[in-house]
Amino acid sequence: MRGYLARKTVIYGLTFVVAVTLNWLIPRLMPGDPVQRMVARAAVQHPETIAAMTAYYERTFGLDLPLWQQYLNYWAALFRGDLGTSVWLFPAPVAQVVLDAVPYTLGIMIPAILLSFVIGNSVGAMAARSRWLDNVALPVGYLITAMPYMWLAILLAWGLGVALGWFPVAGGYDFGMVPQWSWAFAGDLLQHWVLPFLSLFLVSLGGWAIGMRNLIIYELESDYANYLSALGAPKRLVRQYAFRNAMLPQITGLALQLGTILGGALVTEIVFAYPGLGKLVLSAIQNQDFFLLQGTLLFVVIGVLLANFVIDIVYVLVDPRTRTGLTGATA
Repeated sequence: MRGYLARKTVIYGLTFVVAVTLNWLIPRLMPGDPVQRMVARAAVQHPETIAAMTAYYERTFGLDLPLWQQYLNYWAALFRGDLGTSVWLFPAPVAQVVLDAVPYTLGIMIPAILLSFVIGNSVGAMAARSRWLDNVALPVGYLITAMPYMWLAILLAWGLGVALGWFPVAGGYDFGMVPQWSWAFAGDLLQHWVLPFLSLFLVSLGGWAIGMRNLIIYELESDYANYLSALGAPKRLVRQYAFRNAMLPQITGLALQLGTILGGALVTEIVFAYPGLGKLVLSAIQNQDFFLLQGTLLFVVIGVLLANFVIDIVYVLVDPRTRTGLTGATA
């Protein structure tokens, strides 16, 4: 087990280095100059003032240094927890801006991932044993899974927000409210949370249900299931073994789906103007804010890597064959 953890740590460490390097490089390949954008936003006309402001901002953001030195300085600042200063919200620190948005993204992502995984697998397992449920769940599952996150978000915003008026369609809370610890504010947060959550939950739900339904059918027709049935084992016991074996590919699929789900969350936030990381990414691109963009994407990279690492550990714990293989490999 220690050897497995060590190998995984090295792999994820190298992946982190490559991801951070690309995270630093890609914003600098974007067209435009953030310093010139800041100077233009100041609406200064005097040439000497423009030159002085340009030099000041370049020194402030470290853009007057060679690229290799900027890269090394980025890593040094990263180990100090310094993600730089936002160009768009100057002089706000990038870390604080990102931390203010993280709770909104996690608040819709974590419940959507967990609930869709649990409910989708449960519905899929029941559909594999019930013909009428299979006839209903399978077409509905294919329908909602085929919908892009953005399209479903627009449909929900129009149907439940505009047409029926049940939920607000923009923002994380009412623009007339001040964030505070109160039941009124919590209720308003919940109302604005429902539609972004539903758009992520429904798309993921269909995929898990379809996958589990097909896996259960495959497991129930496998040799070990037929052997147990021939021995007179209760159907409930056979189904329990089938469900446990079918869950293993689903756990692997969860690790593979994290990036897709996160991408869907970012797009969904843009549709609903939800103040999470997705809205920050859009604002950073629109304002050519290199530092806010790389800081936001860094949190995304770290989140996906940590979640995949945890899922790798969980897979070892739930699959006895993996534990046996690890023991045999170290014996």
